[in-house]
Amino acid sequence: MPNNSESRDQRAEIRNTKILVTGFAGFIGSHLTERLLSDGCTIIGIDDFNDYYNSKIKERNIFSFKDNKNFFFNKVDIRDKDSVNGIFVQHKPDIMIHLAARAGVRPSLQLPLLYEEVNVLGTLNLLEAARNNGCSKIIFGSSSSVYGECKNIPFKETELDLKPISPYGVSKLTGEKYCQAYNHLYKIPIICLRFFTVYGPRQRPDLAIHKFTKLIEEGKPVPVFGDGMYKRDFTYITEIIDGIISSINYNKTNFEIFNLGESHTTTVVDLVKLIESATGKKAVIDWQPLQAGDVPLTYADVSKAEKLLGYKPGTKPEDGIKKFVDWYRKSLALLMI
Repeated sequence: MPNNSESRDQRAEIRNTKILVTGFAGFIGSHLTERLLSDGCTIIGIDDFNDYYNSKIKERNIFSFKDNKNFFFNKVDIRDKDSVNGIFVQHKPDIMIHLAARAGVRPSLQLPLLYEEVNVLGTLNLLEAARNNGCSKIIFGSSSSVYGECKNIPFKETELDLKPISPYGVSKLTGEKYCQAYNHLYKIPIICLRFFTVYGPRQRPDLAIHKFTKLIEEGKPVPVFGDGMYKRDFTYITEIIDGIISSINYNKTNFEIFNLGESHTTTVVDLVKLIESATGKKAVIDWQPLQAGDVPLTYADVSKAEKLLGYKPGTKPEDGIKKFVDWYRKSLALLMI
């Protein structure tokens, strides 16, 4: 994580910048919007509050900043080309940070056309609006899913043999390719950030750490697929936000792809043990067959981000899980008031 002087320098560089954030009400987007507003930016937010999970969760996510005078709320579907362009025409953002997406690997197997429409056509609509309205920089939120079943470990941004095995992963890789083309054709500086299994307060309820914590707290069976030895590179939310902020300030090259991960892997079996330790409760395991679309491993090489962005991950899973469980219990307590 950046030291205090680095954080002050970053705030000074982006203060008074007008930034459009898509997916502002989601897990990563709400943390980012809070941070940028506190750093003195003006935020134009786009989110459609879709039905992937309960919209009340997103409403809670934005409670701290929805009435901020420097925040502009737009409930818009990024597939709506005219509405998207109208927002750019009205606000003329300096920078776009595109985090909006139809999320989830497994649901994409059932709804591939929807994932294509939102994650590819929606991204193209935003790129066109940015190009036509003088946006000076774009940051695209990609995913470790683009690596799929790559054999070279840990995953590096220079990997050419990308093998996404889900419609979600394919849609994110396609988004990256469109970003690369727009950079080449129109000379807009663009950075693609490949996020690795992000967790922390406000994590989506369908993701493993949130889902497992809820089930263990309630004494219900926890579904573990296969032998539970598949590994994930769990990355704490504050480190992802630091990486995004550093990307805003990065200007040494015109197009880059960066991994943002912890560069540490944890098996799902060990993840369950960490949650057991943090909650003080024993999990009841419900062993399930392997799921189509799931990759055996995600593991980020972050040396490029460390060198060019000053990215410094350092939250150990055991510490991050404790923070998440504390947040989970507090959020439940607030709901009961």
